[in-house]
Amino acid sequence: MLDDLPIPLDRTAPEPLSVQVADALRAAATDRVLRVGDRLPSSRALAQRLGVSRTVVAGAYDQLHAEGWLTGKHGSGTYLSTAPAAAPTTTDAHHDTDPDANLLDLSPGAPCAEAVDSAAWRRAWRAAGDQAPETRKNRAGEPDFRTAVADHLLRHRGLAAGPGSVVLATAGASSAVAELAAALLAPGDTVAIEDPGYLRAVGAFRAAGIEVLPVPVDAGGLCVDRIPAGVRAVYCTPAHQFPLGAMMPASRRVELIEFARTTGAFVIEDDYDGELRYDTAPLPLLASMAPDVVVHLGTTSKIIATTLGVGWLVARPDITDAVLTHRTHIGSSPSPAGQHVLSEFARHGDLSRHLRRLRRVVPPRRALVVDELARHGLPVTGDDAGSHVVVELPDAAAEHHAVTTARTRGVLLDGLARHHLAEPDHHFGVAIGYTALNSTDLARAMPIAASCLAQASRR
Repeated sequence: MLDDLPIPLDRTAPEPLSVQVADALRAAATDRVLRVGDRLPSSRALAQRLGVSRTVVAGAYDQLHAEGWLTGKHGSGTYLSTAPAAAPTTTDAHHDTDPDANLLDLSPGAPCAEAVDSAAWRRAWRAAGDQAPETRKNRAGEPDFRTAVADHLLRHRGLAAGPGSVVLATAGASSAVAELAAALLAPGDTVAIEDPGYLRAVGAFRAAGIEVLPVPVDAGGLCVDRIPAGVRAVYCTPAHQFPLGAMMPASRRVELIEFARTTGAFVIEDDYDGELRYDTAPLPLLASMAPDVVVHLGTTSKIIATTLGVGWLVARPDITDAVLTHRTHIGSSPSPAGQHVLSEFARHGDLSRHLRRLRRVVPPRRALVVDELARHGLPVTGDDAGSHVVVELPDAAAEHHAVTTARTRGVLLDGLARHHLAEPDHHFGVAIGYTALNSTDLARAMPIAASCLAQASRR
């Protein structure tokens, strides 16, 4: 008999006493104070101890019987038959812990948070929060956001979103790829993509049942002459190829556009960090050269913050209409919250000032990385752009050695092998990002990374 079973009652609470008794018994079972097989006091005895009517306890027992926690044995009493599952403790919930959280992260693809003007950032969030809650979804995106994006693209990327093209809001580049796959392609269709390339785009295509065909990359980016016949689309990162860092030259851009026009395929241009160029002005976007065959994708996650979760898609009207129809069919639309923040960030010129500041703040970071690597005799490849450089290594074993050794010394490196679609036989090494860490941590991490890479290159 569990005569000492704690069952606190609050007669001023809105919950009926029978509910409070049932809740207390469940809690006792969850905490293992009450165990499977334990006999509960009779309803009369428990009611007397608690100073309540017998119907209160009988009601609690009936509820727990109905839920399957109690069982009654004729002539014997009431027993706990099943205990509710205990909530996981923090020591058991190891899957919630990021094993890389304490490493100095030199992975590519992160924005330079240190360059964001905190006052402007707070001002944008406050202004966005002042807007009234919305009652209807705007599947194309918030008008102010689309206007801000169109202005940004014209000022900083030379893309005029005129009558022949439409700007849509997206939830980011990967989400946009998934929408294009669902709206324009059919399961079994084929898409060409850079190898090595952006694996999240690969995953988005494959999730839609699209067959992804790898295309080699060289110092000029995607090798257009190696694109397989019959593809419906080509995905590429021409401004700064991910992960190798090449810029597609003008001649190859023309070649890719001619391929698309001749074959009827369309090109998906992912301009993930195209604003970040430090040596010369960027080449014209594919979308400005050929809006008839190019879908342009952009995002805020590489230039401002990943927390906004917004991006944009620019394409000819029939393509954007297909995307909007798809959104209507599945009831989706990009979240307006991040759109409002970006609109406010851009409204008074803070976005333009931020981009100018990035172009001042990021080059010294790149120089620090390049100089430290040079001290160890390690050249870098890729254009003077974006937020990462590449250090090539002779083979897969050297890459693995560099990555694992750096990890044991507290630094996270991103090996190139994992970005390959097919079994890699070249392009081994690491991509070193120089924007995720603050300046102090970057200066701490680079000597370790350079030492590990130098050691691996001599093996």
